[in-house]
Amino acid sequence: MDCDLSRCVGEENWVDSRTVYIGHKEPPPGAEAYIPQRYPDNRIVSSKYTFWNFIPKNLFEQFRRIANFYFLVIFLVQLIIDTPTSPVTSGLPLFFVITVTAIKQGYEDWLRHKADCSINECPVDVVQQGKVVRTQSHKLRVGDIVMVREDETFPCDLILLSSSRLDGTCYVTTTSLDGESSHKTYYAVPDTMAFRTEQEVDSLHATIECEQPQPDLYKFVGRINIYKDKEEPVARPLGAENLLLRGATLKNTQQIYGPVALYTGMETKMALNYQSKSQKRSAVEKSMNAFLIVYLCILISKAVINTVLKYAWQWSPDRDEPWYNHRTENERQRHVVIRAFTDFLAFMVLFNYIIPVSMYVTVEMQKFLGSYFITWDEEMFDEELGEGAQVNTSDLNEELGQVEYVFTDKTGTLTENNMEFIECCVDGNVYIPHAICNGQILSAASSIDMIDSSPGGYRRDLFFRALCLCHTVQVKEEETVDGIKRGIHQGRPTSFYISSSPDEVALVEGMKRLGYTYLRLKDNYMEILNKDDEIERFLLLHVLNFDSVRRRMSVIVKSSSGEYLLFCKGADSSIFPRVVSGKLEQVKARVEQNAVEGLRTLCVAYRRLSESEYEEACHHLTEAKMALQDREQRLAQAYDNIERDFVLLGATAVEDRLQEKAADTIESLHKAGMKVWVLTGDKMETAAATCYASKLFRRSTQILELTKKRTEEQSLHDVLFELNRTHIQYAVLCCRMAPLQKAQIVKLIKASKEHPITLAIGDGANDVSMILEAHVGIGIMGKEGRQAARNSDYAIPKFKHLKKMLLVHGHYYYIRIAELVQYFFYKNVCFIFPQFLYQFFCGFSQQPLYDTAYLTLYNISFTSLPILLYSLVEKHVTMETLKRDPSLYRDIAKNSLLRWPVFLYWTCLGVFDAVVFFFGAYFLFDNTTFTSNGQMFGNWTFGTLVFTVLVFTVTLKLALDTHHWTWINHFVIWGSLLFYVIFSLLWGGIIWPFLNYQRMYYVFMQMLSSGPAWLSIILLITVSLLPDVIKKVLCRAMCPTATERAQVGLGTNPEVLNSLVSPSLISEIT
Repeated sequence: MDCDLSRCVGEENWVDSRTVYIGHKEPPPGAEAYIPQRYPDNRIVSSKYTFWNFIPKNLFEQFRRIANFYFLVIFLVQLIIDTPTSPVTSGLPLFFVITVTAIKQGYEDWLRHKADCSINECPVDVVQQGKVVRTQSHKLRVGDIVMVREDETFPCDLILLSSSRLDGTCYVTTTSLDGESSHKTYYAVPDTMAFRTEQEVDSLHATIECEQPQPDLYKFVGRINIYKDKEEPVARPLGAENLLLRGATLKNTQQIYGPVALYTGMETKMALNYQSKSQKRSAVEKSMNAFLIVYLCILISKAVINTVLKYAWQWSPDRDEPWYNHRTENERQRHVVIRAFTDFLAFMVLFNYIIPVSMYVTVEMQKFLGSYFITWDEEMFDEELGEGAQVNTSDLNEELGQVEYVFTDKTGTLTENNMEFIECCVDGNVYIPHAICNGQILSAASSIDMIDSSPGGYRRDLFFRALCLCHTVQVKEEETVDGIKRGIHQGRPTSFYISSSPDEVALVEGMKRLGYTYLRLKDNYMEILNKDDEIERFLLLHVLNFDSVRRRMSVIVKSSSGEYLLFCKGADSSIFPRVVSGKLEQVKARVEQNAVEGLRTLCVAYRRLSESEYEEACHHLTEAKMALQDREQRLAQAYDNIERDFVLLGATAVEDRLQEKAADTIESLHKAGMKVWVLTGDKMETAAATCYASKLFRRSTQILELTKKRTEEQSLHDVLFELNRTHIQYAVLCCRMAPLQKAQIVKLIKASKEHPITLAIGDGANDVSMILEAHVGIGIMGKEGRQAARNSDYAIPKFKHLKKMLLVHGHYYYIRIAELVQYFFYKNVCFIFPQFLYQFFCGFSQQPLYDTAYLTLYNISFTSLPILLYSLVEKHVTMETLKRDPSLYRDIAKNSLLRWPVFLYWTCLGVFDAVVFFFGAYFLFDNTTFTSNGQMFGNWTFGTLVFTVLVFTVTLKLALDTHHWTWINHFVIWGSLLFYVIFSLLWGGIIWPFLNYQRMYYVFMQMLSSGPAWLSIILLITVSLLPDVIKKVLCRAMCPTATERAQVGLGTNPEVLNSLVSPSLISEIT
């Protein structure tokens, strides 16, 4: 019927609306004014950079890092003023860091560009001037008329005009949007549903008025104005049932003619449900920045102390400047404040090596190279897909070892979304298709014979009929197989079922195996082929759709004998209270047993209706459906009045197959101390059954349901905060979640008081928002498209691979990079603190202790490769141990290896070693050290001696920390020490013509020619390493961690731990 927009959708005047001209045709004269509007094209963009903004945007992001910005300032200072060291010593490492990082991030973004291009260049059929023209997806414009064929994906949001099905419907799967792989029905506009050719569609003269783009997948408000000759335009309401969303796939429909492009590109609902890409930063990087601030404060303190002491020392006239560092006349005439500030900057440059800029280079290389271990992992390769794990960004490798909350999708992530009918219970008797009963193997036919020969056959037949009628299943018939028309037998062609609910398909297929086959819905008659190969026809009168509040669905049918029957199936909690007769206790016992086994159960009941009862029910239903206000509440009240006084028939059990090892993976994550939340768009009953099957919920788990009514009274944030405070959330299940709601839940937990590290994993486009919101996003390369895998940080073939990704790779990545960070700060303290002490012995003249070559190459060559290799191949425990004992993950939780006490220990250790280097060399050679010809050592020999002890000590410290030795470890560690010796011999053994000074000539050889020098090197290295060795021995003996117990083969097995107290084991260990 014709109606204006206010009557159709309840809104008369829209402030925020758009008008779309179908086929870009102007409205006829006399209609509203033609106002063409500009809309975005159909291009999808998931990349971060463009060719033009890559350099400035990337440089901006890199100089947000404290160390990079600091070294840029130091480099500029070295260029502006006269400093003790060359600008090359800061500029070259900084340039190397920026270049390597830019190349890595540019390569990763190029891969995203490549993926975007593959989507944007997909072929699309468009109707233009009565002909079908093929174009690329990104060239689509709002108002274009598109043609889509079966199994094709919709390129943008479309309004359905006509379909190849006579009833004007089409079936769609929305797996990439809401995670449901079931079929949904969409409807064409009634006035255009008869169009069958491109010419008819192209002749349409119409406009669409609708709301502006918004992200809600389940809501849409609009109307279509159809112009016919000179008549008034016909207005029809448009709702969500007419809108085909981008990313959904056409199913069980040959093709649809003339859907109109309504929202394109980044305005589609799928794109609006994407979170904007932002730079994710790991907890380790945040710790690095915090440590850098501390070291920056130490650096400034050192510079201030030296500047103040310098002027205090020079206050006396006879201590103006050392003879070798006299100031010029211009310098003497400068104001004292300017001179002091210049000296302060010079000290900053002299001590700036305490800030390890090369650490960022090493970290970037470690992340980039380390990510290949994930892609090379053969255990994470899936034979079925022919693909292994993928790393889309390597910036978050170590974050895999810090996860506290795991947010997972259900459909396609935990489950295969593949339901299987297991059994049915009728009046307490259990029937299993193709099962062993009374010692005999029953086929489908023989099981029916047994049913017929048993008492109560009518009730059983009624149960089977109920399941064949009470559903929303559609039938797709395949009458032609290999070019030959075939069928099982007359009237039952080869076919398969599709439905909005996978378990409905499983139930109907289960009945088919038991002899009752649902054939089709034709002319509003549901046809069943019974066990005697007779077709029974039932007139479908009403469908009382399922909803999560009622937890049941019903149909009212009329049999061929004129009997009115109401069949109902639903959750036991919604059926049992409404039952007035039937074998309730027997069925309830079987339902509870199936629930314990993790099967999805439904109860089936029926009610006979008299003609007057049916007329009354029909009146209530029609009145509720016609209501424009409070329609849902009126329908719920009508359903409640009709669905009562049931006779219980029985129950069914269906298995929703979990992905392989999904339950084992979740159990391991729990043992590792992680909280697992399931966020799904599915019904609560379906999701809860999966949670039980996957061991997320236990039978002893206390379930607290948060319903819509409760969250209306109390905000979700307050409810979750209360749960968090009482520490009772072992696992959480959130149902009926829209994509943005999933992201909001993740954001809510991220913002909680503890600021936990979160991980989100999913396989569909509906999961992209939470994947982008979480600290770490993992996409599964499943059946629901590649949107999740493309927008994630990591992609894996199956959910089971998450276990190794976190417990093994994540564990290794974290301990490696934690050691790398702490080691870099440690070796730089060892490096620069002697330089600070040296200023007290050179009149604060900014004289370097080390040669320029040593200053430049210390972090780049002498000590870089050993720690880089350590951070790539170190395995403090074996891979098998980590997989066998997930609780070891708790040892590294909450950034335990980069906490302030650990950082303070490494810093103090560095200061101690630096003091040993400097004063050990100072006192051992004070007035007693002579070469073989009686010559005393000079200041460069002294500095070279300190530097030699330094290089050997920090390298051997790393060797002591290494647990997993390979030939390459030996080659790099001992090779680095050998390289230092050879370089020093060459650097001091040759007069280099390009140098304007030869201060290191023969210094290293002269030092090694002294016996006391060899003795002091060995002695100082031993004294420096001893405290750390003693500390480790005492900690392992007195309070070993679970990891340390695992290293000696004890593990965290309770029986083994209890045996630790036995005297025999203690004596054996000692």
